[in-house]
Amino acid sequence: MQILRYVLPLLLLGHFTNYTIAQKYEHPNASEIDIIFQEWDKPTSPGLALGVFHDGKIVFSKGYGSADLEHDVPITPSTVFYTGSVSKQFVTMCILLLEEEGLLDLDAEIQTYLPDFPRYEHPLTIRNFVHHTSGVRDYLTLWNLAGNDFLDAAPEEAFYEMIKRQKELNFTPGERYLYSNSCYFMLSMIIEKVSGKSLKDYAQENILGPLNMSNSHFHDDHTHIIKDRAFSYRSTEDGYENIIMRFDQVGSGGLYSTIEDLFKWDQNFYKNTLGKGGPQLIDKMEEEGLLNNGESTNYAFALRHGDYRGLKTIGHTGSLAGYRAVMTRFPDQNLTVAILSNIMGFQTSAKAMEVVDIFLKDDLGPVEKEDNQSIGSTGSGTEAFIVSDLSQYTGTYYSKELNTRYHFEIENDTLQIKVKYNSPIKLRPTAKDRFRRIVEIRFVRDNDGNITGFILDAGRVQNLKFEKIN
Repeated sequence: MQILRYVLPLLLLGHFTNYTIAQKYEHPNASEIDIIFQEWDKPTSPGLALGVFHDGKIVFSKGYGSADLEHDVPITPSTVFYTGSVSKQFVTMCILLLEEEGLLDLDAEIQTYLPDFPRYEHPLTIRNFVHHTSGVRDYLTLWNLAGNDFLDAAPEEAFYEMIKRQKELNFTPGERYLYSNSCYFMLSMIIEKVSGKSLKDYAQENILGPLNMSNSHFHDDHTHIIKDRAFSYRSTEDGYENIIMRFDQVGSGGLYSTIEDLFKWDQNFYKNTLGKGGPQLIDKMEEEGLLNNGESTNYAFALRHGDYRGLKTIGHTGSLAGYRAVMTRFPDQNLTVAILSNIMGFQTSAKAMEVVDIFLKDDLGPVEKEDNQSIGSTGSGTEAFIVSDLSQYTGTYYSKELNTRYHFEIENDTLQIKVKYNSPIKLRPTAKDRFRRIVEIRFVRDNDGNITGFILDAGRVQNLKFEKIN
């Protein structure tokens, strides 16, 4: 009977899954959508599940490619995917539900709920965490900079201790917007402190259960079996290879879900039934965060406000390992496009907008032209900078905040960093005492001109200090 589950749709439709088109959308037809995803529409490729929701209905849903290449399991709208940071909006809903219950204050300092978290020069609030205006360094970046692979399993305490070791913030809270997974990882801890239940259980009881999202859950145990799961892959010269993920921290991500379940979540934005019910909860979910100067971050409660060809959008993307996800709503048109993919590098947002181009072609404004003048330029000419004596930078450097040593050595006239068991990172000189490749390195000298350490910048982690120890 298990075989029939996958073979019968193939025989009947010539595709891996079924689809429906509401009466309003007799045009476009399925073939117009299929063309967008034809590259992945085969059993030998990982792929994606697509859902288009309009006026309270799933007007198109279909799977392309395989969920499990080892067992030839096709992707369907019921296939369960890791949703990455799309999970964050479920975390903020939990936060708002707890606020509604009077158990949590968005403007309270973080230490109210996590008293062991260090204090900095300026206070940090839950609202800072929600809107990514805290300046707290990103824990996934920190973990990676320490030479670890965050796809491996590690206890919550290890990640939290690393966050707490940070001596400074990226910036003064409220001065900037900078995405930080640390904030949502810690929000999950706060939810547990306040509710007495894990994020997984609280979300199940207050969101997933009430919305009948029966194939969704926060995955906080990597040994837990997930029925109908899509495994993640990346392409190689010979085809595809597995990306094994045992990461099971929640908050920053962690939600596994399906297209069919995300439809139920989407519909709750139009008619909220969670908590006390009513639109007030949704209004708060869509309330944009503000900087200290009053400017908007365009980032609400894990929902990013934007526009596409003149139409308002609200949504979020997600990625980890080979999983890619996007869920974008066009509120004025009552239309949402969701894509869940299991192949690294899949351009979910771009492909989602290609689908939108078909469904909303009569409503969209002109295509904006991109400025390509800078493409291929040499910028400041950093490739031409030459350092005559690389040996001055060699040695071992230590970061207390990472509790990690970086070893600088020369190989084939190139300065490189070795961290733990990882492959060396080859650096490119960009200016005096400055190098770059993935990260930005700025060496520091004392008054006598001797190198005493360096400062590292890596996107969501800024101004990380290392001391030269030999």
